[in-house]
Amino acid sequence: MVPFLQDNVIYRGVYCWLGGNEGNAQWCGGDGLLPGGYEWVAYFVAGLTIMLILVNGALLGAAVFVWAERRLLARFQARRGPNRWGPWGILQPIADLVKLLIKEDIIPTAADRIAFTLVPIIMLMSLLLSLAVLPFARNTYLANLNIGVLYIVAVSSMTTIAIFMAGWASANKFAMFGAMRGVTMLISYEIPLILSLVGVVLIAGSMSLVSVVEAQYLPFILVQPLGALVFMLGISAELNRTPFDILEAESEIVAGYHTEYSGIKFALIQAAEMAGVLAASGFLATLFLGGWSGPFLSTQLGALWFLMKLSFFVFLFIWIRATFPRLRIDQIMAFAWKFLLPLAMINFLATAVQVYFFGFYHGDVPGEITRNEQWVMAAINVPLAVASIVAFGHFAREGIRVPAVRLESIVPIPRVAEVD
Repeated sequence: MVPFLQDNVIYRGVYCWLGGNEGNAQWCGGDGLLPGGYEWVAYFVAGLTIMLILVNGALLGAAVFVWAERRLLARFQARRGPNRWGPWGILQPIADLVKLLIKEDIIPTAADRIAFTLVPIIMLMSLLLSLAVLPFARNTYLANLNIGVLYIVAVSSMTTIAIFMAGWASANKFAMFGAMRGVTMLISYEIPLILSLVGVVLIAGSMSLVSVVEAQYLPFILVQPLGALVFMLGISAELNRTPFDILEAESEIVAGYHTEYSGIKFALIQAAEMAGVLAASGFLATLFLGGWSGPFLSTQLGALWFLMKLSFFVFLFIWIRATFPRLRIDQIMAFAWKFLLPLAMINFLATAVQVYFFGFYHGDVPGEITRNEQWVMAAINVPLAVASIVAFGHFAREGIRVPAVRLESIVPIPRVAEVD
């Protein structure tokens, strides 16, 4: 049995139920259904069970999110929303899926068929791979990697490659231009997004998401308010969410890079985007809100606490979409370089100084940030976050403001003499 899966609750239960026989897996404490020599069957069945739960949970979660977002957006904008298919329109995602499945799957004649087909697969694969290290509760994860934070950043970057592949493989100039605009934005926002995670890693002393949760004596949203803000805004741009959805601007056809996609390929792209919001909310809950930990019964009710925190961030994403208008491309780029990047650098430098003094100069375990020290860091970083947001918000606003046009600067157009 693979050692890092031995602590997984689901894997352990399925494996012991099947393969916990005499002479194998004595830690199971009971007899399995399979005789000796067939433990490999239990090994594969337990692994496939986890993958089945992960894949279907992500896709079903995307369907639920689509319904919830449409209902909430309707409430925010004083509309009814979906209300025909099923009670409260709850079957609307199924109707949308059936509609997409029966539509013709068209591939342009001049397109690169292999690259064109691989795009939705890569986008969905990036999402599912990132969920592998997300701890949904104590000892409930697919893998507890000691480079979990770095793994998330690396795997999620595959979406950028998939977007460029879609534009290039479509043999469509409009799709290519949309993909290039999208990739430019994504690369720009990845820099502050990655820097925002450095403070979390420094305080936790590990890149493992399980260790990050266990290190949060206080929710890191208090200890790292700038990091939480930059990460949420950066991941919103990565997910093409409002107000950063330049790919769906009026200047694009459909949404730029997936102009030529239809049928099941388009459905997979949309599923990856919608489920990506759930994954991002899960990472926000894990990195900045304590993950499965709660005020009481964290071991027994860990999954419930995690789900509640995830739902809070999902609601926040929907609220932002319903509130803010879409930015122009120049405003989006200026926001990344003139606002988010300075905030991420300030947060990184301030956290590095605090960890140096707090983490190595006290009587406890060297390198560990204690509860009291996290309270002190929160008292320092919250006012620092407010001052930084006000200052750099003013600079960024002045940098992207469109100058007013004076009437005297307008040159009148000469009239053309009328010809009889």
